[in-house]
Amino acid sequence: MTKSEIIRCPWGETDDEQYRKYHDQEWGKLNLDEKYLYEMLVLESFQSGLSWSTILHKRKNFRQAFANFEVEKVAQFDEATYQALMQNAGIVRNKLKIRAAINNAQVLVNWHKNGKKFADFLTSYISTPIDSHYQTLAEVPASTDLAKEISKAMKKAAFKFVGPTTIYSFLQAVGLINDHLASCSFR
Repeated sequence: MTKSEIIRCPWGETDDEQYRKYHDQEWGKLNLDEKYLYEMLVLESFQSGLSWSTILHKRKNFRQAFANFEVEKVAQFDEATYQALMQNAGIVRNKLKIRAAINNAQVLVNWHKNGKKFADFLTSYISTPIDSHYQTLAEVPASTDLAKEISKAMKKAAFKFVGPTTIYSFLQAVGLINDHLASCSFR
């Protein structure tokens, strides 16, 4: 495929190479690795109310700050680590989001101890990736009833900062929902 033949979703058509690369190589591609799922849950939670570009450009800092998204390590973060994160200018310093990231790691560690995987939980709702065929960005929803159902179940399981819009974005990011537009070369 030559450069002139490439058609992207409008949001991926940008001069920002990192953002474009995320669109082309990662977003909407199925990845159910437990560590990756946690990373994307954290990033999507932090993105709430901000631009994805802001989070994407801080991703390396988030990886360093959150122990490369190893849930066992993050689950053990203490008050001193929390305070250090609140002083870390390389990430988004939001106390509720930082506490949620630590809490959610603790939930996942408990799941893993009991033989439960995040991927299995997610695929119990979406056994095969949902392949949308939207023609325009205006058609792509911010949330769905399914995202609301998963959000509700996650909140019941003690996850934090997992509202329906965040969960829908998360499902798109990890490829359980493919919302690349029908015309996009990267479907």
